[in-house]
Amino acid sequence: MNIVFDNIIFSLQRSGGISTVWKEFLIRCFKHTKQMHITCINYPNNNIYSNLDFNASNQVLYKKLKTPFSRYSPITIKNDSPFIFHSSYYRICNNPHAINITTVHDFTYELFNHGIKRIIHSWQKRNAILHSSYIICISENTKKDLRRFFPNIDPQRIFVVYNGVSTDYHILTSTEQENVSLPYKSHEYVLFVGSRAKYKNFELTLQAISRSELNLVVVGAHLNEEEKKIIKRYFKNTSRVFCTGHINNAKLNVLYNYALALIYPSIYEGFGIPILEAQKAGCPVIAYNGSSIPEVIGDTPLLMKETTTNEIIRCLSILSDNERRKQIIENGLKNAGRFSWEKMYNEIMNIYKIAWESRK
Repeated sequence: MNIVFDNIIFSLQRSGGISTVWKEFLIRCFKHTKQMHITCINYPNNNIYSNLDFNASNQVLYKKLKTPFSRYSPITIKNDSPFIFHSSYYRICNNPHAINITTVHDFTYELFNHGIKRIIHSWQKRNAILHSSYIICISENTKKDLRRFFPNIDPQRIFVVYNGVSTDYHILTSTEQENVSLPYKSHEYVLFVGSRAKYKNFELTLQAISRSELNLVVVGAHLNEEEKKIIKRYFKNTSRVFCTGHINNAKLNVLYNYALALIYPSIYEGFGIPILEAQKAGCPVIAYNGSSIPEVIGDTPLLMKETTTNEIIRCLSILSDNERRKQIIENGLKNAGRFSWEKMYNEIMNIYKIAWESRK
């Protein structure tokens, strides 16, 4: 089986969920190079995974994007025999021998963005979907959205493959608990992890926590000036909010272990990896009951019925009962066990086999 991977995502973002998913998939592919011939197309980048051992693949092609718009264009590859082409971010190969496969992560741009960025992104995604032999969706909810935006797509071309979760996230051993440094005392803070786009409801989280005695630890990009103003609006004591900036998995795992909860009130997710990270680290998750969240988070009383401060406070009050909190943690650990990068890899490989065996 001949496979060409387009690693464009590493040149589009320094870090992020899609980079993580693609990195975890490639690592497993490189371990099984005897089963397939792999070609990786790489681009100059400063991604945190740029040191990935691409030499584990059979061949590496380095390319430069001639213009900023080249990232949207189909790729030309000279090859006279069939090969699977799988891009990390909505690109296709125009070689007639290519079997194009596209992974659809979500429809955030279509639902929440406006203007030229949305137009260009949606055009590229549409082009990739319509010209792909098979489409991978990362959740049933993403598949539902795909069917909504592309009602004429043959359902037999669509597969749902869940993301995994890193083994870096775990309950700390007694040895690992030594000399731990925290911004606040254990269980006296909650976490907000990831993007703070409007639909993620960061301001709602600030409102809710300002009404409690808890502190808030924000993991992700440093606070901008507008966010600092919002914090001053809700908190008389702004030291109750601490932003870590971008941190590695080990440091985030420590924060999960000692947090009272992760608050994840996003109204839309293609998947929601932080939910599983937190659960694997023994951290309860408060999340909104919408989009892909219910199918990922599992059975929990911490699903918000609506995005209001009262709902966040209601969920926090549940965690004041130590026995219920302990049961929620146990259920979370069990739920997170349903997901792994190995399982994701195997399911994508099965799709490749279907594609390869059905080639003309």
